[in-house]
Amino acid sequence: MTDSMPNAYFILFELTIYIQLALCLRHAIKHGTANILKLFAGAVFGVMLELATIRQLHAYEYGHFLVMIADVPLCIGVAWSCIIYSVMEFSDGSSLSYWTRPILDGLLALNIDLALDTVAIRLGFWDWGQGLEFQYFGVPYANFWAWFWVVVFFSLGYRLLAHRTGRIGKWIPSLLGLSMGLLGVLGTNALITFVIPFDYHAATIAPVLVGALVVIVASRPRFYQSQVDTVAFWVPFISHMYLLAAGLVSGVILDPSTLLLISIMMFTVALVLHRQSIRHIFVRSKAL
Repeated sequence: MTDSMPNAYFILFELTIYIQLALCLRHAIKHGTANILKLFAGAVFGVMLELATIRQLHAYEYGHFLVMIADVPLCIGVAWSCIIYSVMEFSDGSSLSYWTRPILDGLLALNIDLALDTVAIRLGFWDWGQGLEFQYFGVPYANFWAWFWVVVFFSLGYRLLAHRTGRIGKWIPSLLGLSMGLLGVLGTNALITFVIPFDYHAATIAPVLVGALVVIVASRPRFYQSQVDTVAFWVPFISHMYLLAAGLVSGVILDPSTLLLISIMMFTVALVLHRQSIRHIFVRSKAL
């Protein structure tokens, strides 16, 4: 951890996250207390899970951002909140069953992280301490396991009572999402780190993530079955655009060039999934 002033890449990264927060907050305010609480709980959850994971595993450390809470950047907690909020908005508009949606939420989060982490470590946002040749271009496979379960457990915990009406459906789901999320993340972190031997990580993680994808594909989901706010599109779009721009300007996304291909592929997947939001944005802009 350094005490020097963050460079432009750090500052712009924070700025993009707070822009996403503003978009999510605008949507949450329009749609009531439960949504505001979900967004706030997601940020608290994000900071708490990072603090807990760093102390539980000692696997990585963050660079110095403008706003830090102990050794965790505030923007990282906010980023978790925006990702969770946006993917749940998207999955709630799908034809998937209520209890299958958390699986899609976890996979949508991975769409961002498969492009994010490799660029982030090359820009110094955080450091896994394993070098840039380790496993997934310097990122441990266990990171993707964690990303998936972080979002799945919060989403599942939130949905346990979110369908209820009245005060229970308004006030309790966010607390359940935060609580179940933390317990689930710490449990799955411990499982992959302390129970499953390191040499078996790939053999454990890959089937779980592929199996999750198979479940979603086999469900033959139809998206935009009900209204989906464009915030579901803007969060991944802004994330992918920043990573591509920062990666290309700095050159880190070309070391190796496979990173650029992966980033473009993940961006393309996001654009395809959100093509109806894109059409809506274009139609609205023409009307103006």
